[in-house]
Amino acid sequence: MRLGTLLPTFRDDPADALAAGARAMAAGLDGVFAYDHLWPMGSPERPALAPFEVLTAVAVRTQALVVGTLVARVGLVTEAVSLGQFRALRAVAGDRVIAALGTGDALSREENLAYGVDFPLPDVRRASMRSIAGVLQDEGMEVWIGAGAPATRAIAVELGCTLNLWAATPADVAAAAKVATVSWAGPTPLRDGHFDEDATAVLLDQLEDAGATWAVFDPRAPIEGLAALRGSAATRDR
Repeated sequence: MRLGTLLPTFRDDPADALAAGARAMAAGLDGVFAYDHLWPMGSPERPALAPFEVLTAVAVRTQALVVGTLVARVGLVTEAVSLGQFRALRAVAGDRVIAALGTGDALSREENLAYGVDFPLPDVRRASMRSIAGVLQDEGMEVWIGAGAPATRAIAVELGCTLNLWAATPADVAAAAKVATVSWAGPTPLRDGHFDEDATAVLLDQLEDAGATWAVFDPRAPIEGLAALRGSAATRDR
């Protein structure tokens, strides 16, 4: 199972994200990912950096890290622009790109509307996601689809895309892994507001046993601490 982290992109400038990318490379993590939000969920007063620009900047500064969206929300831009963004990132990062796509949900609806961007019905968003995913797959790019409604999951299975589960239990990962390749992403285990190394090691062990191909943690995970768990009692001898 590969390990990754989400970059700290809810900032006014990219310094923290670029530094996190460099640390992830030095620590031996497998990849870094970026949210695609116009503001942090539920906090419209806070900033958010655009994912493709940050990922491109990280990609040119590192030579081995996988870079990916988590997830690029269809409908924020046109299908042509979305494809162009992924192609431009691939021009820099080559086969290190993971194109993770999602349809968005009611929680992200206000972001669209605040900027005058339509928020079509779910079936329309799913059709757009299917179209983008199919083109990117045909071009040889690895595609993930964010798990949501059963109809969204069905598209991932139909196209043979990796199904990305957010904050799912190991049992949910194991169930999904019976029908699709599965990656996991979610919040960092904390105890009293601090990184819980033991709980994270156990979670990694459980996710690997459940069949997850990736575990990607939010930016609260200390990069060096996360990387060190590769050799922990819970994860060695795999």
